[in-house]
Amino acid sequence: MRAPQKAIFIILILASCVGCDQVTKSAAQKHLTSSQPVYLLGDVLRFQHSRNKGAILGLGADLPDALRFWLLIVGVGIVLIGTLWFVWVSQEMSHPMGLLGGSMIVGGGFSNLIDRLLNDGKVVDFMNVGVGALRTGIFNLADVAIMTGTGLLLAWSVFFRGSEGQEGDDV
Repeated sequence: MRAPQKAIFIILILASCVGCDQVTKSAAQKHLTSSQPVYLLGDVLRFQHSRNKGAILGLGADLPDALRFWLLIVGVGIVLIGTLWFVWVSQEMSHPMGLLGGSMIVGGGFSNLIDRLLNDGKVVDFMNVGVGALRTGIFNLADVAIMTGTGLLLAWSVFFRGSEGQEGDDV
């Protein structure tokens, strides 16, 4: 993929991830903050407002504020910039599937970082999926983008990358 096409592709994916996530978080804050959870599909899908000051599943929420700032804002920001740079310069990321996966990870990460910067170090979460007592943690669309991007990269590297040779650079 040529540089201008690659740049446009990355920008569109980043903007889509951040835009969709921020719009849904805004709606969750407006409609779910003062209400009871909303149950859909027999409680398979549950919408409920939550603010997470930790990482995934609240990991690190009990750390001192200063350490949480350095890890979850400064550290994550540095990792995201490095990952974006890797997605941009890596020949491995020239294939559309690798580029999409890497860009989704960065887009979701940047959207959660924006949330932390705007919400006193907290991320708005509002979705929960499960059956009975078997449930996920509460998450948001940025988390979905990160997990989907990770899945795409994993699938691409396991099933497609080895069979492509250098052909992915011409796509």
